[in-house]
Amino acid sequence: MRNVFAALIAFFAVHASAQDKWTLKTCIEYGLKYNRNNTIYANHKRAADARAKEALADYLPKIKLTTTLDDNLKVQESVIPAGIFSDQEIRVAFTQKFQSNGTAQLDQVLYDQSLLTGLKATKYYKQQADLDIRQSQEAIIYNISTAYFQISVYREQLALLQSNKETLSRQMEIYQLQVSKGVTLQKDLDKVTVNYNNTISQIRVAETNLQLAENELKYEMGYPVDDFLAVDTASTDAIPRILEWESATDFNVSSKTEFQLSEVKVKLLEIEESRIRAGALPKLTAYARYGAVGFGDSVNEVYSDLSTFSAIGLKLNIPIFDFYRRSAQYSQAEIDRANAQEQLKLDKERYKVDFQNANAQVVKAMANVENDKRNVALAESVLRITDLQFQKGVTDLTDWLTTQNSLKEAQNSYLNSLFNLYLARIDREKAAGTLKSFYNAL
Repeated sequence: MRNVFAALIAFFAVHASAQDKWTLKTCIEYGLKYNRNNTIYANHKRAADARAKEALADYLPKIKLTTTLDDNLKVQESVIPAGIFSDQEIRVAFTQKFQSNGTAQLDQVLYDQSLLTGLKATKYYKQQADLDIRQSQEAIIYNISTAYFQISVYREQLALLQSNKETLSRQMEIYQLQVSKGVTLQKDLDKVTVNYNNTISQIRVAETNLQLAENELKYEMGYPVDDFLAVDTASTDAIPRILEWESATDFNVSSKTEFQLSEVKVKLLEIEESRIRAGALPKLTAYARYGAVGFGDSVNEVYSDLSTFSAIGLKLNIPIFDFYRRSAQYSQAEIDRANAQEQLKLDKERYKVDFQNANAQVVKAMANVENDKRNVALAESVLRITDLQFQKGVTDLTDWLTTQNSLKEAQNSYLNSLFNLYLARIDREKAAGTLKSFYNAL
């Protein structure tokens, strides 16, 4: 029983430890779920659904209730000319001091081409909201990947700086011993100490940059900034696979979310142009009306004896004298649609250029990384030989320090090239419109 209990504890401990290690894919997965932008774009989708209902409501029946109560402070009189009922004109009031009127009317649009045309836009509003969500997800993938790569590079920088620090520290110990014996001058020890102190400062800067990158990653993920996040880039093979994984070299502009959003915009402008044009057509509406009217010399009498009435009918609205206003609106819509179509063509060419440039940047960055990596290995080899020569007295401290500085420069160039490669890699996915495929392939 104890063995089973111990095994369970070990299992849960290992499981919890595995869960604490955040790879790039798990960071993106968390961000896609908890980033605050998700709420904003989900609300955009709800707004698009509400807009679709609003457009449909214009073609649904409408019921309107109207009631009035008039106090005729001075009752209007009508005149019956003389000779009809008497020799003199007769003044007669056809109403009383108080009058009430209540009406319920139902209106149903039978034909309105502008409304029918507007209903076509509802599909594109929903499509636009879906594309906004997709664009937000792509931005999350891109931003999290960039922050993750920064963490990886800063950690590698810290590892190199720590190695340099240990080398300089050992050299300082040797010189301190030699200075104490009078074999070496103090100024030589000071030269090594200066390099050691510079390395300490560089380590502090790198540690600060690492903390900033970790905070940025938490922010992009929607992860609590004050909580610890174990991003263990050293124990995951995600980054090597990122560099090895290749996307399709053929570029399809339709795969870009930005291009699809522009296409939807053109469709909406075309619908708006057609809707304005359809405003010149007649509109036919059916109605049914039912009401009651009451008269009296007091308010109570108004509602005590009501006379009801009802009617059904058709209403035809033919716009005639709004031609100039509608023509101006149509011209504006036509220009907006034409500009959007032209911009779409420009964007298509721009996206092709961006993709070609991104591909070129990846090729260049990979070549730079390979070259700088070889330079680091070469600088390390030269330093080992120089260090051995220095110990045997074949070379001097100046040569040793020069070789040490050359190694630092090679390391810095390698780190810059490495980050540029990571950035170029994710930029190419962005230019190709394949950030979601990049995430799924991790």
